[in-house]
Amino acid sequence: MSKSTARFTLDPAFTVGEVDPRVFGSFVEHLGRCVYTGVFEPGHPTADEDGIRRDVLELVRELGVTTIRYPGGNFVSGYRWEDSVGPVEDRPRRLDLAWRSTETNRFGLSEYIAFLKKIGPRAEPMMALNLGTRGVAEALQLQEYANHPAGTALSDLRVSHGDKDPFGIRLWCLGNEMDGPWQTGHKTAQEYGRIAAETARAMRQIDPEVELVACGSSSQSMPTFATWEATVLEETYDLVDHISLHAYYQPEDGDLDSFLASAVDMESFIENVVATCDHVGARLKSKKKINLSFDEWNVWYISRWHEIENSGTRDWAEAPRLLEDNYSVLDAVVFGSLLIALLRHADRVTVACLAQLVNVIAPIMTEPGGPAWRQTTFFPFAQAAKYGRGQVLDVRVDSPTYETKKYGETDLLHATAVRGEDGTVTVLAVNRSRTDALPLEVALGALGLTDVVEHSALADADPDARNTLDDPERVAPHTVEGTALTDGTLTAVLEPLSWNVIRLA
Repeated sequence: MSKSTARFTLDPAFTVGEVDPRVFGSFVEHLGRCVYTGVFEPGHPTADEDGIRRDVLELVRELGVTTIRYPGGNFVSGYRWEDSVGPVEDRPRRLDLAWRSTETNRFGLSEYIAFLKKIGPRAEPMMALNLGTRGVAEALQLQEYANHPAGTALSDLRVSHGDKDPFGIRLWCLGNEMDGPWQTGHKTAQEYGRIAAETARAMRQIDPEVELVACGSSSQSMPTFATWEATVLEETYDLVDHISLHAYYQPEDGDLDSFLASAVDMESFIENVVATCDHVGARLKSKKKINLSFDEWNVWYISRWHEIENSGTRDWAEAPRLLEDNYSVLDAVVFGSLLIALLRHADRVTVACLAQLVNVIAPIMTEPGGPAWRQTTFFPFAQAAKYGRGQVLDVRVDSPTYETKKYGETDLLHATAVRGEDGTVTVLAVNRSRTDALPLEVALGALGLTDVVEHSALADADPDARNTLDDPERVAPHTVEGTALTDGTLTAVLEPLSWNVIRLA
């Protein structure tokens, strides 16, 4: 047997957990052009009667998004929900401190809910609460306005605004990145834990069935990481359902090999947060398990943003072009690997939100008055959302390795597999080698599979290839020939630097 071949075995008796559809969530923040000229552009040739771009809507449906977190992000820590409801002409313009922009509030709470309904019945709201500059009272007011049927001042106000039916928001974030000194209203873990507990307790008085997400660390590299989670959960363990994780990845100092191994950090982050949650649960003698909401994740060239942030050139513009990263094939392979990391922890990661949906570090790009198109990262997400449903099978790879500066010796193969209700299996796999194809063998004996339905790959001779306004279809997945299933063994060759979807029946 060649040591250059990667191998693993799949068995229906060994599973990780069921994929929660919310893992294929996304994120719309009032940041840059995500909302204005992204999702919402009255006057655009494709705009519907509510100002939603139909071309964007079609791509969002194709992407397969199930949940959309809103309205931030850092934006939420200065958000006044009442500014975003009622007649549009009466809504105030406000300074947004988070992104040094002017917020018009032309797109607000009602428009967000209407947008979700247009996506389809599977699209669920995930509402973030402002616990930066506001607190318990305002959270309760928003909950009553949004969810109470009628007969109170705030629910009747919603009805008078044209929304007779309650919004039915079940999933709520108790603030955003409150551990970060950049956050308006930044708090210590003790301060945040108290206000999160108070808010959670009060919201459950209105509706015991709400699902609540406490703020975890903004990244594993935060100096307060793990002690923050432990302190917050000491206050909130019995009151919340999830704790959040945020992580963004970019190449540092041109180190592409470590960048390709970014999921090593993501998996360690997940496992460390799980360990912290379970440690607190053990101390509290609780049988409850806290799940993880990885409600911000992506490839983000954050150093470019810091250059803009520190330049002093931002001037309270409306919907400025911010964070409009253009993604390459290499970025898409890393992105696919991050998706694999989330699915490999489906037993505890039950919510995840790709940040963000349109224009801002996004899989979908638009031009004002012009077209919308798919970035390279669109394809791994859409394929995983379509085929990555069911039971995640336990994948333990025996893979050739390569050396990385940041993570040491790392497997060239990163993979997971999901078994659908109909018995079909989808293997999602990344070859991290920038130069060499990777032979793959998968033992499938106990699964009773006989056919390769499809082997699709995202790869390119030019790892820097990308989709742009001028060439929007330069990169797309292609069919791989030669993948075979014989006597219970799958054999395939993964192209260098590739994201692969292998469907078996």
